Amino acid sequence: MQEHVIALAGLPNVGKSTVFNRLTGLRQHTGNWTGKTVGSARGSFRTARRRCVLVDVPGTYSLTARSEEERVARDYLLSGEPEAILLVCDAGLIERNLFFALQLLSLGKPVLLCLNLMDEAQRRGLRLDTALLSRRLGVPVIALTARKRRSRAQLLEAIDALLDAPAPPRPVELPPPDGGSEAEDAYTAALVRLSEELCRGVVHGPREPPARDLRIDRILTHRVLAYPLMLALLALVFYLTIRGANAPSALLSRLLFSLEAPLRAALGRLGLPPALVALLSEGAWRTLSWVTAVMLPPMAIFFPLFTLLEDLGYLPRVAFNLDRPFQRCGACGKQCLTMAMGFGCNAAGVTGCRIIDSRRERLLAILTNSFVPCNGRFPLLLAVLSMFFAGVSASPVRAALGLTGVVVFAVLMSFAATRLLSATVLRGEASAFVLELPPYRRPQLGQILTRSLLDRTLLILGRAAAVAAPAGALLWLLANMHSGGLPLLSRCAAALDGAGRFFGMDGAILLAFLLGLPANETVLPILLMIYTAQGSLADPGALADVRSILLQNGWSGVTAACVLVFTVLHWPCSTTLLTIKKEAGSLRWTALAAALPTVFGLVLCAILAHSA
Repeated sequence: MQEHVIALAGLPNVGKSTVFNRLTGLRQHTGNWTGKTVGSARGSFRTARRRCVLVDVPGTYSLTARSEEERVARDYLLSGEPEAILLVCDAGLIERNLFFALQLLSLGKPVLLCLNLMDEAQRRGLRLDTALLSRRLGVPVIALTARKRRSRAQLLEAIDALLDAPAPPRPVELPPPDGGSEAEDAYTAALVRLSEELCRGVVHGPREPPARDLRIDRILTHRVLAYPLMLALLALVFYLTIRGANAPSALLSRLLFSLEAPLRAALGRLGLPPALVALLSEGAWRTLSWVTAVMLPPMAIFFPLFTLLEDLGYLPRVAFNLDRPFQRCGACGKQCLTMAMGFGCNAAGVTGCRIIDSRRERLLAILTNSFVPCNGRFPLLLAVLSMFFAGVSASPVRAALGLTGVVVFAVLMSFAATRLLSATVLRGEASAFVLELPPYRRPQLGQILTRSLLDRTLLILGRAAAVAAPAGALLWLLANMHSGGLPLLSRCAAALDGAGRFFGMDGAILLAFLLGLPANETVLPILLMIYTAQGSLADPGALADVRSILLQNGWSGVTAACVLVFTVLHWPCSTTLLTIKKEAGSLRWTALAAALPTVFGLVLCAILAHSA
């Protein structure tokens, strides 16, 4: 049976992903567009008479491309691969959506106009004459709510009818994708007027946003209240993550470490040498277990909470609030969204920088994303905060407040680094951008769990695990190979001791950070391994015991403060560095991304150490 390729297009925030999932279910795969770093999703489905492939095109407002994602969308829609277009629009904002719809109609391909989010439009009191709009446009128009199950049958029937019908006429001529500004302005004005005329008599009811949304926006985007509210919400997210992750982390750690003995026995039965068995079990497996136990529960809580805020419509308000500070730093307000993603994982934050149109501003966001601590650094931050500044029995509330203070410091350092870059190697004016504040919506819990757990948590955990196991093997070798009667691990720490003490720490701390490059979660157990001269990764145990070990090795309040600073400000992990290389396309920018936070951290640590 022949496969029919259909492009799924639309503006951002119109429910395009919901339509895609409703049609394709689990019969989909993701990757990158050929030669591009922008994500691509394809899925298959069957109508009553056909087998179809649905290609999810990046959300865009126009065929006049500015960002890389918009160029990908334009190039694919102009290519010959899709034989029809399923255009998803927000039923409550038809005029704004018709601008893009008219551009697509000029391509001469069959177009099915899907007015989604009808439940929201009806709650606002809007009534739509879809038959009149269909006659005026000359294409089929359907109105539905994609999150409801019955919408699938409606979509399948409409797609079959679309592919049976002849191609529509070309109502308007498409200008060159990157034409001259005067011609493009005239064309834009003409399409705006045409959109208004087409909607006359189609939309009945109030055009203004709901009064409830306006009341909430007056609070969440208030010039004074917005910032303390953002901090309070951030502290709440951290509290829920810390409180919820403690027990699962401990349970997962016991489970994974209990498998070490059976693994060692199985490797022994294979006839492997004892040293190789120890390297694989005590080195690779133990490190992999640590990374999984420490990373998985917090990410499984943090990412759904982050996605929940995204689904509710709050994150665009955060971008609106932080646009002015970023503009003063020569950057774009969208950078705050990628910065927020970095709290979960800096690699995910770097990937999210694709939403920024300007290459200069995208590089600013990429190079400074690791200034905010990812969840891999939270265990060390929380341990040091609890042991030296909040008491070893600190409650989750105090831990969350302390972590929020550290995050505020990190954000301020990110502003400083952005300002420095925009005044030196990345000079230029900050660009203006159109920021859409979507309506507040009821979150879709099923989609939240799917997107946050499958697309983010497991993907990032897989990347970290891929580098953690080999790093664990190397760590075991360093701890068990001796030179002059001392383990190589201890000798390396001694060699770094002079530099470490100059920066308010010691050689063991610097070495732990260096060896924690593959995964920041391993820094504390590596440090304890060096201090206690164990031959394998150590279990941190109770915080009181850890504090005793640290004090015995010369730690003070100044040492703890320097470690906090350096935990926030040091080179990104290997996964993030690889992602930066892929996104920035240059080893030079990757090296700068590693050096910039490290220099900031070392300078501040030296100031702390010598002023104290």
